Amino acid sequence: MVNELSVNSTTENLSLIREFIKSNAKNVGFTEEAINKIVLAVDEACTNVIKHAYKYSVSGQINISVSFVQGKFSVVITDSGIHFNPNAIPEPDLQLYHQQRKSGGLGVFLMRKLMDEVNYENLNDNRNQVVLVKYLS
Repeated sequence: MVNELSVNSTTENLSLIREFIKSNAKNVGFTEEAINKIVLAVDEACTNVIKHAYKYSVSGQINISVSFVQGKFSVVITDSGIHFNPNAIPEPDLQLYHQQRKSGGLGVFLMRKLMDEVNYENLNDNRNQVVLVKYLS
């Protein structure tokens, strides 16, 4: 199974993306708890694309492809925005983060905690791709 969705890079489209992911994850048999984790991770990834890759430009495209093969649920998010290196982001000190009453900035950390695999790639044709994987146990 492979399903695809393409949307403009606006925060208004995040609800459409969440519904798309939720329905696909539900169709393959994930629990409500697992679905919520997948949806949150994808929401964080797409929010990062909107904010950082496209700098809130509504003309950017976010392409999402969902596949499920042999118990492996993969969400591939592709954009043509500014390149990003997630390995340059250190693991946050959550105690310090909380003490400083910060908000935001935990997207990559959350994606890594919520999903089984998170892989970033800068593609040859000036596109970025993040692959989020969750295994159906």
